[in-house]
Amino acid sequence: MRLTRIYTPQHLTLKQKLALEAGASRHIAKVLRMRAGRELVVFNGQGGEYRAQITAAGNNAVEVILTDFSAVDRESPLAITLGIGISRGDRMDWVIQKAVETGVAAIAPLFTERTEVRLAAERLQKKHRHWQQVMISACEQCGRNRLPQIAQPQLLQPWLQQAAADKKFVLHHKAGRHPLDAGAEPASVALLIGPEGGLAGPEIDAAEGHGFEALALGPRVLRTETAPLVAIGILQQLWGDIP
Repeated sequence: MRLTRIYTPQHLTLKQKLALEAGASRHIAKVLRMRAGRELVVFNGQGGEYRAQITAAGNNAVEVILTDFSAVDRESPLAITLGIGISRGDRMDWVIQKAVETGVAAIAPLFTERTEVRLAAERLQKKHRHWQQVMISACEQCGRNRLPQIAQPQLLQPWLQQAAADKKFVLHHKAGRHPLDAGAEPASVALLIGPEGGLAGPEIDAAEGHGFEALALGPRVLRTETAPLVAIGILQQLWGDIP
């Protein structure tokens, strides 16, 4: 049976006894109803994972001892940075969750011309913390032991200026034949996708001016939450770790 995986930001060492954070403790004790003696996996996002045994389980305080370490690494050899226009509702959560599961190394939430989400600074920081928690939960679920980076939300133009990768692509459905080459083997890719309504023409032009190649994913128009998964899957199959 697959063991429950729990993230903690604490420094971890073999045979260490530690108290897990309140949120993780509530999930283990109240939701999963795990008790002393049960085993789980603990990781801190720095690489590797620890097998752990619960030594005490209260509703808001679970203590464990780390009994074994595995250096297993489930990261893709292809470092994908996803620049994604911020979308409404839970679409952004869904994109982050699935992008993490499919192996992206970094996510940059972007304000674009057609971005309809407008948040004050305090709410923006709260939203960023929420996205980080979505990312952590996705890592717990999919087995990743290193946390992808989620950048602070930013304007498109500054991101274009600093985006660095072996290959860079901007998705829009009016692009011609895609330039993907199975023979090339980049170590990194930057992928730009717009929000609902897509990127505006001048934004596409600006991306191409910064070295992004136009990329279309077939004849159909994909939603903003669908396009990243299709594109990431193709990139991972060509140059990453999807057979």
